[in-house]
Amino acid sequence: MLKIAYHPIYNHNLPEGHRFPMEKYDLLPQQLVYEGTCNEKNFFKPEIPNNKYFFIVHDAEYVSDLMNLTLNQKAARKIGFPLNEDLIAREMIIADGTIKASEFAMKYGIAMNIAGGTHHAFTNKGEGFCMLNDQAIGARYLQEKGLANNILIVDLDVHQGNGTAEIFNSDPTVFTFSMHGKSNYPFHKEKSDLDIPLDNETEDALYLSILKETLPELIKIQQPDFIYYLCGVDVIKTDKLGKLSLTIEGCKERDRFVLQTCKDHNIPVMCSMGGGYSPDIKMIINAHANTFRLAQEIFF
Repeated sequence: MLKIAYHPIYNHNLPEGHRFPMEKYDLLPQQLVYEGTCNEKNFFKPEIPNNKYFFIVHDAEYVSDLMNLTLNQKAARKIGFPLNEDLIAREMIIADGTIKASEFAMKYGIAMNIAGGTHHAFTNKGEGFCMLNDQAIGARYLQEKGLANNILIVDLDVHQGNGTAEIFNSDPTVFTFSMHGKSNYPFHKEKSDLDIPLDNETEDALYLSILKETLPELIKIQQPDFIYYLCGVDVIKTDKLGKLSLTIEGCKERDRFVLQTCKDHNIPVMCSMGGGYSPDIKMIINAHANTFRLAQEIFF
């Protein structure tokens, strides 16, 4: 069964001015149920996890400052949200969604988090609306529990996964692959194990050609026993924060290829949704829903 992490806090505790397009976190599960792709049994409700799982990724002082709302003003400004207890709880619950979805992926082959993809969170700081790096926390959780040893992170959000790259710098057990817009945020890029920066206006054919050449070779070389997939839909041409030019069909083919490749190689995959900021909320929901539709089609 496809298991999906969802909690109302994903949307409801965002401050005014940050609601659109974050309302997608409520609308997406509604759409999946309405169209019959999923039912209520597919969803599980994450909660605030044991803090120890944050400390295996993030510096103790940074986590403490987050929990106690004692980050200095400069550090808080880099995150982009006006920090409060609700937002910190939201971030912790998102991380728990990814932790639990990782375990479900081990059982069923795939699992999803309606939110997540907080790849701009570093070991000791947050940036770009990211405070705790959910996929990094999930990866360390699996390793600590002895459920996975060699992990591949496939980050296809339009923005480079700079925090994830920093966290796993020089760690041979977690390979970070980021394919992103060359001139998009963050303007100072970290060094992933493999970065593929793309020119503005890159379209379906070139994007998919590069991906289809790269991912199978990475799997062949790295031999991962678990994959994290950050499947942001901000690669679509209409996205307000992206500079690539994929169609919604091209984005769907991207997801199909990644998920089918994981299935063909019998590698469990956990998906965090990442970004999507097109002006038309219906397009955002449809693009994200495609990932869930494909998960059902390919794995179940």
